[in-house]
Amino acid sequence: MGKKNQEARYDTDGARRVMRKRDYMADFGGQLALGLMANLVGQLTYFYTDKVGMAVGGVGIAMMIAKIVDALTDVIVGNMVDHSKGGNKKYYSWMLRMAIPAAVVIIMMFTVPIQAGQTAALIYVLITNLLLTAVIYTMIATPFGAVMIVRTNSLSERSSMGLFRALGNYGAGMIVSIATIPVTNMLGGTQNAWIKYGCVIALVVLLLFLICYNNGRKAKFASDYGTEETHIEEEEEEAVPFKEALGMLLHNKYWIIVLLFNLITSITSAVASASGTYYAKWIFGNDNLVALVGTFGMLATVVGFIISKPVISKFGVTKTIQIGLIGAAIPALIRCLLPTNFIVYVATCLVASFIQIPLMCLYGVLTAMTVDYNEWKYGKKLVAMSGGAIGFGSKVGNGLGSVVLAGFLAIGGYNAALESASTSMRYSIYGFSNYLPLIVNLIMFFIFMKFDLEAKLPKMREEVDARKAEK
Repeated sequence: MGKKNQEARYDTDGARRVMRKRDYMADFGGQLALGLMANLVGQLTYFYTDKVGMAVGGVGIAMMIAKIVDALTDVIVGNMVDHSKGGNKKYYSWMLRMAIPAAVVIIMMFTVPIQAGQTAALIYVLITNLLLTAVIYTMIATPFGAVMIVRTNSLSERSSMGLFRALGNYGAGMIVSIATIPVTNMLGGTQNAWIKYGCVIALVVLLLFLICYNNGRKAKFASDYGTEETHIEEEEEEAVPFKEALGMLLHNKYWIIVLLFNLITSITSAVASASGTYYAKWIFGNDNLVALVGTFGMLATVVGFIISKPVISKFGVTKTIQIGLIGAAIPALIRCLLPTNFIVYVATCLVASFIQIPLMCLYGVLTAMTVDYNEWKYGKKLVAMSGGAIGFGSKVGNGLGSVVLAGFLAIGGYNAALESASTSMRYSIYGFSNYLPLIVNLIMFFIFMKFDLEAKLPKMREEVDARKAEK
């Protein structure tokens, strides 16, 4: 049995397969932990306003500042990782360093000292958000994102990694969406209840990171097997100065498109992760309904993941994304027309979730494609910085999502103390829940029509291999 497992395996393109089942599961766990951190942040606006009693305008400003700083750190950390030594194992070492700080700060997110006053509470919110997102999350997510590119040369295995990571990320969203309100309400619905909930999530995140790191430090990368399928010597890439590397990325139009894709889809995802609670509470009159919607959403998610690989294989990367964007816009349009119908709301949320699942499997694949283009155009992959800069779009998108959500609530005169929503509050909730996803998905659809890299990559890779062979 052991001998069989050591036999070389290759995909249809001749690239050596290096991934094992436990590698996929550990990878899934790492992304699940990151997803739990990110989705908890998406719930914080509701926690700060309705459970702690903070002013919605102040919360919006604090979150905006945190996200602006957070976005800038992705590019910096990416360049820092590219300049670090240690071969491929260096990408996992960051996870070990940040695992315990991540757990500690997750708990701190909920221990807001509101008794000290609004100003002190806002400063605390800003500091803890900066620590969790701009420092800890970035120092784990940026090198972890680069793993998909350096772990294997097989496009098939990269796609499978993307599927498992999407499952982990979406699963985290479902867990937070379904469990947060019912569990915290069951524990009393107070700030102390949210602190207890945060302690459990922190422990889960810590364990998942440690398991992922332990598997990663023992894993075999494609480069560890030598270059028997290509006979081309792979060397650790010489780091490129930050300013020069950034200039290269800004002249890569495909990287720009993927950056925008991450930015715009992250806006809608951030708003959607928090909007369900407001919709359930103020439009349907019961915030516990968000758990029911999330439960049905899990069924759609399971089906979506089952069909993802066949769909991507049939339509390809570009067309799959275009179908997903249009598929997300249409349900939003239906909700615009019938905003108070609970059955319509549930059905359209399910359809949107189902259609967009294949898109989530392609974030890493798209980043890997831009890295391949970097190598063809500049002779430099810029692995971590490309991923970190793409993460910049996701962070800005999440930040803008929080700001947009707070902005809509402020314009609508949001008042958590009311027994029922005012007319302006209802329309502000319709705005960020229905009209916003309709508009941004249509914008992204037209932007992505200019992405034609998928068809060009095979020839580009042949040219890169030819250059290496000549050296």
